[in-house]
Amino acid sequence: GACERRGTRGRRLSTRWALILGASSGFGAASARAFAAAGYGILGVHLDRRGAQPGIDALVAELEATGQPVAFFNGNAADATVRAGVVGAITELVGEGTIGVFLHSLAFGTLGHFVGEDGAKGITKKQLDMTLDVMAHSLIYWTQDLVEAGLLVDGGRIFAMTSSGSHQTWALYGPVSAAKAALEAHVRQLATELAPLGITTNAILAGVTRTPALEKIPGNEGLIATALRKNPHSRLTVPDDVAVCLVDLARPGTHWMNGNIIRVDGGEDCCA
Repeated sequence: GACERRGTRGRRLSTRWALILGASSGFGAASARAFAAAGYGILGVHLDRRGAQPGIDALVAELEATGQPVAFFNGNAADATVRAGVVGAITELVGEGTIGVFLHSLAFGTLGHFVGEDGAKGITKKQLDMTLDVMAHSLIYWTQDLVEAGLLVDGGRIFAMTSSGSHQTWALYGPVSAAKAALEAHVRQLATELAPLGITTNAILAGVTRTPALEKIPGNEGLIATALRKNPHSRLTVPDDVAVCLVDLARPGTHWMNGNIIRVDGGEDCCA
């Protein structure tokens, strides 16, 4: 339940902030870099073993080199105690009404068959519950706490990372597919409920991207080959493709985009 903090130690720093869940790699790390370059302070939550700390420290140093304040918290973002501790810490650090962007980019769940094969058991209730809790339901709980704490600004943006697996079947991807479909439903509901507060909520559907999460999917080389064939740009999506789009989508002129599944994939998902 504990979390460890790295980065800026000041209090009530006056800036606009981006809070990123899953900030240490993949889309989260790329987005942290892009938002820092755009003038945002970065609040990152990640779950990494001690052996990964040198890489985390290097990322924090890189972000701080932009001149923006940074605070990273190492802990399980889906744990209620960790969430409460982080929300309390960032409230003390940045004050109310200062978070302009909240990005949910958690990629941790169980892969497996729903129905067992060759004597192996299918997915268990515990595994399925955990996958949906981390990759979908945690978006709701974080949003509840951020709104209650008054941290999100009027005009704020909430983004949640989904994938084409939400509406396609991939081998062993069933539990994550269910989580992504639930995440998209949560985005639509939050978009409706938060609109009166001036906060938009959208899902970002990235193309197939080489990330640590993709590498854990059995048969990922087949997904990569299919994506390369389908994508009209003849290349995979890279995290920076998504990160720079998120910065633009956070600008004031996009305030009427709400409740969408926004494809950031170069046209991959719509092509045969």
